[in-house]
Amino acid sequence: MTFLIPYKSTKLLKKHLFVYLIFTGLLFLSPTYYSYAQEKDLSWEELAKEYECPEWFRDAKFGIWFHWGPQSVPEQGGGWYARHMYMQDVGKQTFGKMAYLYHNLTYGHPSEFGFKDVINSWKAEKFDADALIKYSKENGAKYIVALANHHDHFDLFDSSYHPWNSVNVGPKKDIIGEFEKATRKEGLKFGVTSHDDRFLNWWQPAFGSDESGEYKGVPYDGRLTKADGKGKWWEGLDPADLYGPAPENRTPEVIEEIKENWQKRHIELVTKYKPDLLYNDGFSFTYGEYGKEVARTLYNNNYNENGSVQAVMLLKRNELGTVNEVESGGSNALRDEPWQSEITFTDWFYKTDRHLTHDTRTILEMLIEAVSKNGNLLLNIELKPDGTIPGELKVIIDNVGDWLKINGEAIYGTRPWKVYGDGKSVRGESEHVEGGEIRNAGDDIEEKTKKGEHYNQRTTASPEFASDEVRFTTKGDDFYITVMNPKTGEFVIPSFGKASEVNPGNLKTLTQLYDGRSITFKQTNKGLSINMPAINGKSYPVVLKAKFKK
Repeated sequence: MTFLIPYKSTKLLKKHLFVYLIFTGLLFLSPTYYSYAQEKDLSWEELAKEYECPEWFRDAKFGIWFHWGPQSVPEQGGGWYARHMYMQDVGKQTFGKMAYLYHNLTYGHPSEFGFKDVINSWKAEKFDADALIKYSKENGAKYIVALANHHDHFDLFDSSYHPWNSVNVGPKKDIIGEFEKATRKEGLKFGVTSHDDRFLNWWQPAFGSDESGEYKGVPYDGRLTKADGKGKWWEGLDPADLYGPAPENRTPEVIEEIKENWQKRHIELVTKYKPDLLYNDGFSFTYGEYGKEVARTLYNNNYNENGSVQAVMLLKRNELGTVNEVESGGSNALRDEPWQSEITFTDWFYKTDRHLTHDTRTILEMLIEAVSKNGNLLLNIELKPDGTIPGELKVIIDNVGDWLKINGEAIYGTRPWKVYGDGKSVRGESEHVEGGEIRNAGDDIEEKTKKGEHYNQRTTASPEFASDEVRFTTKGDDFYITVMNPKTGEFVIPSFGKASEVNPGNLKTLTQLYDGRSITFKQTNKGLSINMPAINGKSYPVVLKAKFKK
């Protein structure tokens, strides 16, 4: 007997056959299959529409990032060493002006010793992920982030789709895998970052040659082929897989293949290591729909593991379903939605020819600022090539950790108040401390966020805050006032005046968080007058814990 099945859709046919087999008893569903059948496979639009930033991220506030890789091997030449080593003249990019000269003096000419060889010299011989994560946790980090690849197109994980990775070349270690295991062991959240979207243009200089001097016209090693590696350490590897194809060979079809390869690598990254956070170093999804598919995979995997999306996708532009990232800067306003600030000590990768951009004071200021504006701070620790923390950075991180041990109550798990703070920088330098509008409290947030936020960070070159500068956070009925640059004596917080439209109420008690010592105060219509106790010399920010009458 012949049955005519009037189905045009193969998918629909399979569905009806599946139901038929169940009812006839010809198919037995095991618990494993049933669980698998319930897994979600939602579109990005569906995921983004319902997305809410997870509470763990909002509570964490402070993370440590290990932005580390083979570009940490050369001790001089800036954070873009891999690019700048092929440029006799870097133009206005002054942080890389020493790379070419340093490389020639240290390693030889880029036609003979290129960045591929720098990668091979990176051994990470003292890398101890367990020790690094424990240290980060002891000093206040609630989540850990590690670099999966940079603009140099080198993967720091066990990549099935890219031979230029840290398991095959250089350290011969799964850097991301070791970081992930150590982070999970300490009970922290784990994230990865990808910066690979610009490697084609970024690597253009590797295909050039010197414009003057002894090696004028001699091609750099970007022009080498797989055949040139015979008998050398890189035999069997193709330089074109690292540097990309020569510019003249970049047809639309080739570019499409590169994008597809990027997607495969990153789907493997988010599937194998199951990160809680992914950051693409760009203003939108890497390669458009390719990057969006990676984010969709991350969120779907996370949804099926947790019952809801508990992962975070970070982008530098506000995009539905993601969290906004601000590089080397912070928000100009108190935001409704969570966001993240990221900072580093110098050039992202360890270098000895740059002064420190940050010290304990500026890191604490950036953290407090971010938290008061509904954000987090991610601090990069620039590891030495061997995988250890430079001594000068360790001193600073220890100080930050000590401050958080005492004052973390005002940071972790807090939420912002109606306004993020008060003081001269909030109200405007030209306005009297007791007068003027609280400029972060109104409807001007959109206008404020239009001003540049990337690279607006406070640094060691920034002037000190005035002694009346304060930032606010809350947790339940507790209210925290962080005095950014405390000085002995009286200062006034106008926003707490009884006549202020944002006044939280009549102040009941005010104590120093670190010792519970009572602080004298007087609340009038004009503001809250606080009398700070004696402070010896300079002080890091001091937290006052306030209780208001209901």
